[in-house]
Amino acid sequence: MLQHLAPALRAIVGWFGLALASVQTAQADTVSVAVAANFTAPMQKIAAAFQTDTGHKAELSFGATGKFYAQISNGAPFQILLSADDTTPARLEKEGKAVANARFTYAIGTLVLWSAQPGYVDAQGSVLKTGDFKHLAIANPKIAPYGMAAMQAMDKLGVTARLQPRLVQGENIAQTHQFVATGNAQLGFVALSQVMADGKITNGSAWQVPAGLHEPIRQDAALLLPGKDSAAAAALLSYLRGDKARAIIRSHGYSF
Repeated sequence: MLQHLAPALRAIVGWFGLALASVQTAQADTVSVAVAANFTAPMQKIAAAFQTDTGHKAELSFGATGKFYAQISNGAPFQILLSADDTTPARLEKEGKAVANARFTYAIGTLVLWSAQPGYVDAQGSVLKTGDFKHLAIANPKIAPYGMAAMQAMDKLGVTARLQPRLVQGENIAQTHQFVATGNAQLGFVALSQVMADGKITNGSAWQVPAGLHEPIRQDAALLLPGKDSAAAAALLSYLRGDKARAIIRSHGYSF
């Protein structure tokens, strides 16, 4: 008797599975996310996992936080901002462009001095004082928090005046990393997440800048007004606080 029922039961279970998948697909939505350039690698992985686990899709745009602020202020329809700092989300909230009391710190960034050449950057960062390099890359400190942190670190080390003629500025931290990766700059200040995967520096040489040399790089998420009633936006913000996303974030050199 049970043998005769088995095919029918499998068919019923299969039908319910298809029905559930159809419901999830019908409820799935897309959320538009402005992502700080330093968070590119982890966010790409998180977005893929988010879509697999929830059915929602995160449409990602990467760039400098300062530029995103200008775009949002001018009406860009982003629903979530994953900022490279904590001041921009607070400012957007104060100006009524972000939902009040919805922002939170999704990661704390780490600044590193990096060269694509193995052994070029020493473990104490002494190369800043003794190296004969021609170019040192930093992100534009006026719009990029990692660039601002780099300037603060150089000021505290007392090397800003000497290094000023050698500085080349990237529009954002992604372009800054590209300058160093291509050899157009012998070294540069970048985000640890750009040169780390699975807890290891992927290539070249690096010095992790001590946190005391610059203000903490607290990276906050903001729910923007266009995302106020979006189920996908709410789901992504919740997902970012979950264990799976945090494991990915931590593996790229961030803390909380």
